[in-house]
Parts: sequence; C-alpha cells; structure tokens
Amino acid sequence: MINVGLLGCGNVGHILARHAENFRIVAVFDIIPDRAQELAALSHAEPYADFDEFLRQDTDIIVEAASVAAVRRYGEAILGAGKDLVVLSGGALADDEFRTRLIEAARSAGRKIRVPSGAVTGLDNLKIGQISPLQTLLLRTTKSPGSLGISTPARMEIFKGMAHECIKQYPKNINVAVALGLAAGREADVELYVDPDVERNVHEIFAEGEFGDIYIRVRNVPSPENPATSYMAALSILTLLKNLDNPLVVGT
Repeated sequence: MINVGLLGCGNVGHILARHAENFRIVAVFDIIPDRAQELAALSHAEPYADFDEFLRQDTDIIVEAASVAAVRRYGEAILGAGKDLVVLSGGALADDEFRTRLIEAARSAGRKIRVPSGAVTGLDNLKIGQISPLQTLLLRTTKSPGSLGISTPARMEIFKGMAHECIKQYPKNINVAVALGLAAGREADVELYVDPDVERNVHEIFAEGEFGDIYIRVRNVPSPENPATSYMAALSILTLLKNLDNPLVVGT
C-alpha cells in the first residue's frame, strides 16, 4: 500500500479521497487550514498547516493539486526529502531554469517527478517525438468566455504563440500545453479561443512527423463539484497512483 500526501486540498483532493484504491492518503496540507481539516476528515488522514511538519510524515509520494506557485515553492523540498512528486500544475515546468533545478533535485535524491496526462490523452505516443522530431505540435484549446473572465458574443482567438508565453498569461488554464511539450521533446504551439457556444473545454492536438500525423480531440466534462476543474485530470492522477506498483506497464 502506497502512502500519499496531498499538497492542496481542493476539488481534486476530494476526488482522490473518495476513490482511493491501492493507496492511502495519510497526510494533507493546505495554506487554508479549514480546507485541510475538511479533506482530512474525508480521507482519514492527518491535516497539517505547517509544510515542514507535513513533509516529515511517512509518505512515499506527494501529489500536488494546488497551483503553479505551489510547485515552485515546495517542489525541490519534496524531492529533497526523499519523496516522489506528482505535478498536476505542469505550467510550472515551462520555466527552463526551474525545471532543470527540479530535475536535478530528483536525480540527486533518486526520486521521480511524475506528470499525469491531465485533461488530454495521447502523451504516451507523443514521446516518439523524442526520437523522431515532430515537425508540427499544436494545441488548440477552446473554453467558455466566462471561465477566463471574458465577455464576447462570438468565438474569438485570444492567444496564438508558444506554450511558455501562453502559460504566463493564463497559468491556470493551459497546463496541458506544457505537458504535451515535455512528452514530445519540443515546445507546443498554442491557439487559445473563447466561444460562448461551448459548454465543455475542448482540446485539439495536432502532431505531424516522419511517423505520419495525429489528430486528437478531447471535450472535458467539468468536475461535478467544481466546474473549473476537469474531471479527467483528477481521474488521470487516480490512474497513475493505482498503477504505481503494477508490474504490468502498458504504454511508453
């Protein structure tokens, strides 16, 4: 049984607590103590308002489900304490300098940084880009205007450029672009649209290389408790944790 610590006690943490299988949540931390207390009661874990105390607990892996800022603030300390780290807020890894430091911290401690599939699919096959470079890697994301605090009567493009630039403007909304780039070995181009006629976040992935071409379209159902969270993203973490100690590995 794998002992898990949760960094961030929002909607994703609640989903993990309700569906824990092959792992147990033993410690939870949030900068808002009441949120940690609430999730601790649900998961039968111990709540912590002090990060250093949280880090001293008997956990094998820490799941970050908080924010880009939380990854940057706590990531190196988690790895240095001998814990594996699951990063849901992959936008933190868009910063080359920080990503290099985090990888070096993991290497020095003999630990792993794990980035789940999140709100998209296809990351495993996009890894072929690390061997045979992709000529095209594009993420086209469409969201409702309200989710980004925008009012518009018609579909509108609000960003076009590279992932590292998009993440600066929309740090909570484009983590998947960074995950795609990490998998493929090259940065993704991003087109971000708002459309008043869409009810779900839509991610379209275009990839092309010597192997041929890929087109993937994902329409995410929001989490029942928090429309700002993709239910698929939470399920991807559950799947990762469920299979950590499985001797049969499917996919690259």
